[in-house]
Parts: sequence; C-alpha cells; structure tokens
Amino acid sequence: MTGLNVIEARGLCKDRVSSFLLKRSMVLDNLSLTVKQGETYGLLGPNGAGKTTTVKILLGLMKPDRGEVSVLGKTAGDHSSLKRIGFLPENPYFYSHLTGLEFLEFIARLFGLKRFEIKDRIKDLLRLVSMEADANKPMNKYSKGMLQRLGIAQSLINDPDILFWDEPMSGLDPIGRRDVREIINQLKRNGKTIFFNSHLLPDVNEVCDRVGVLVKGRLVTEEKISNIDQGGGYRDLEDFFLAQAER
Repeated sequence: MTGLNVIEARGLCKDRVSSFLLKRSMVLDNLSLTVKQGETYGLLGPNGAGKTTTVKILLGLMKPDRGEVSVLGKTAGDHSSLKRIGFLPENPYFYSHLTGLEFLEFIARLFGLKRFEIKDRIKDLLRLVSMEADANKPMNKYSKGMLQRLGIAQSLINDPDILFWDEPMSGLDPIGRRDVREIINQLKRNGKTIFFNSHLLPDVNEVCDRVGVLVKGRLVTEEKISNIDQGGGYRDLEDFFLAQAER
C-alpha cells in the first residue's frame, strides 16, 4: 500500500424521512473514513447500520445531506473517476433474457472497450469466476450463486483501480466463497483497492487489511486485522465485532 488516500469521506450525514408522520431519522451520523491505495477495507455492521447507504454515497449514486466525499481525488460521481471504478451492488439487476456472455459484452461496450479487446477480456473474466461452461446459458437459468459470480465479472470488465462490492459473498456456497477470497487476494496482489460490506466475518478476516464497524450510522471503531489477530484482546474478528456493535 502507498500513502495515497484514494477514498476520503468527511463528516457524512444522511437523514431519512419516513412516509408515516414525516418522521426524520439519521442514517449516517458524521461518518469519516479514508482508504489507501491498494488497501482492502471491510465495512461491518448490523442490518440497517447504513453500510449500503455509505457505498452509494461514495459512488455518487446518493448525495449526503452534509459532508464531503472524494474518490481518486475527484468528487464522488465524477465521470472520469467512474471509469476507473468497479461496482457490485447487493442486489444486482440483470437482463435475464441475455446469456452471461452477451451481458458481459454489453457491459464491455458501455465502458468503451475496443472490439478486439472484448473477447480476450471476457474470456479471462469467465475463467476467473469459473463460469466458462455456463457463459452461453440465458441468465434466467442461473442460480443465485452463478449470478453473483457474473456480477463479480462485470465489476472487473474495465480493469478498475477501485472496487466497491456490497455483500460479494451473498448467495455463494462454501466453494464459491473460497473462490471469491482467492479473487480478492489476486486483486490485492495486483494493487487494486477494494471496499466491501459483508456479514461473513471469517471471509472478512482472511482478506481485509482493515475494518470499520458501523452502528446506527456511526463509525464506532476502525482497526487493522493484524492488530485483532495478534493479541488485540479479542478471540477473533467476530468477538471484536460483537464487542463494538453492542457498545
């Protein structure tokens, strides 16, 4: 990792107004964090803590009510930065009438890849996510795990510098989770920056350099995985997470 911060959020606040009685509640409460180039950062938290909202704000898909965000030195959502970002949402939408191969070709064209680049790029990605044998099947025949693998492949189509993955292990069996861990570790070796949410703490423990714990919109703590593993006063990451989440 270098000393360069490629993700910076300062004082982020986001309110939600319910349709019932127009009651206002705070989704994010003065959230500040930084992620360095080449770092793998895991954002942990209970359901409803604000993890997905954080990712959407970092991508520029949602605006904060207060606070500032920059990604790759640009305001979140800047078009030039988005070209260097890969995104896997928690519930990705697919054009189910297309085959997996056709979908990846469509995404490649959206990013402006040259025709001669697309074939080799997709071939490499299908091999990476172990979907070569199923690439010509329509996506309405895919299992949840197969769709998740395809979602990971599409997030890598533009060879991004930063990846934002929201629950990347969702729907995967133990073999699939192992494969995704191996993909993350390969991306780390290639110098990619990875920011992801997950409830699967053993997987987070294996691949992350650092984690933050978000509780009711507040980032209550951040810590290096190495400090938790090496005599940090906790049995494991789960013990650390529960201690922070119940504060």
